[in-house]
Amino acid sequence: MPIFTRPLPLSLYIHLPWCVRKCPYCDFNSHALLGELPEAAYVSALLQEIDCHLAEIGQRPILSIFFGGGTPSLFSVKAIDTILNELAQRLSFSPTIEITLEANPGTVDQARFQGFRQAGVNRLSLGIQSLQNDKLSLLGRIHDSAQALRAIEIAQAAGFSNFNLDIMYGLPQQSVEQALADIDLALACQPTHFSWYQLTLEPNTLFYHQPPQLPSEEVIMDMQIAGQARIQAQHFQQYEVSAYAKAGKECLHNRNYWEFGDYLGIGAGAHSKLTAIETDSVWRFSQVKHPKDYLNADKRSVLNKTKVSDPDLIFEFMLNALRLTQGVPLTLFTEHTGLALSHIEPKINAAKERGLLLETDTLCPSALGKQFLNDLTAMFLP
Repeated sequence: MPIFTRPLPLSLYIHLPWCVRKCPYCDFNSHALLGELPEAAYVSALLQEIDCHLAEIGQRPILSIFFGGGTPSLFSVKAIDTILNELAQRLSFSPTIEITLEANPGTVDQARFQGFRQAGVNRLSLGIQSLQNDKLSLLGRIHDSAQALRAIEIAQAAGFSNFNLDIMYGLPQQSVEQALADIDLALACQPTHFSWYQLTLEPNTLFYHQPPQLPSEEVIMDMQIAGQARIQAQHFQQYEVSAYAKAGKECLHNRNYWEFGDYLGIGAGAHSKLTAIETDSVWRFSQVKHPKDYLNADKRSVLNKTKVSDPDLIFEFMLNALRLTQGVPLTLFTEHTGLALSHIEPKINAAKERGLLLETDTLCPSALGKQFLNDLTAMFLP
């Protein structure tokens, strides 16, 4: 049985599931808004749900809060302010808490950004995806390049000095030069964090059933190599497979996921992972997915709660930790799973023999391991 010596870092994820229009590549639990946003009812439901977890959380400090979606910026300043104020009365916030809100460039204005900042949001994540109008149209985005650049200006004018930009590559009919142009335009806006990731065709999306013409694997590899060099030349350090940051500006919330810390998710379709130190066990929770069902449900009874087995703990830890380019200390495995290192030593040694892990006292993929990351993580499957 796992034996935990101290509470794990704890983050809070808040899912706001509505968006203006469902993008054809999106497999998140998001729903096009038809009619009026049930804002007040949803905020009330979120607070009811958090109340059901207070006994489990106790006074553990909240490292970070992340408003994800959907499009959280559809919600009013009043709603975000109410949520954060009510949470502050119920929970213990870390003095250095990071509070991120995802925003769509087509759903913001200066007053709203200023209001979010005053409500306590101290980090923005802007879903730009591309700065080329033809690509934005193919992706089903509701904004154009000019609106995206204007949204960034508004965010900076509102006082957001810490913000992330999301940009995708491997887009339909995209060339290497077009992918690099997106990087150059985005980084010229001086974000502190940059998420650059490949478009993939996920099941249950329109693109999966009606695939667009994507670049060849060779072109995508050329994009990746040239793009990484271009980003790093602008003094961004890659610290995860698709995440780059200026010094000291890594995303605390996502880093906690990758280091296998604890997180509580509230809202329609949200997931949680919480460690119960008193019983030396790790539990997963999931909430009903559809917003209508979530609003109508008893928050205490709809949670699906499952204990995580030791083999699953091992695989999930490695699946996350090995995404970090600098790896994690070996000691973190025991601290965040409660399992002795002996559980994975044979597989670690096998991975080192194959040249997929570095010969250090960290769990760190080699250059070959980063190239074949799926093969490396598969070695730790139950």
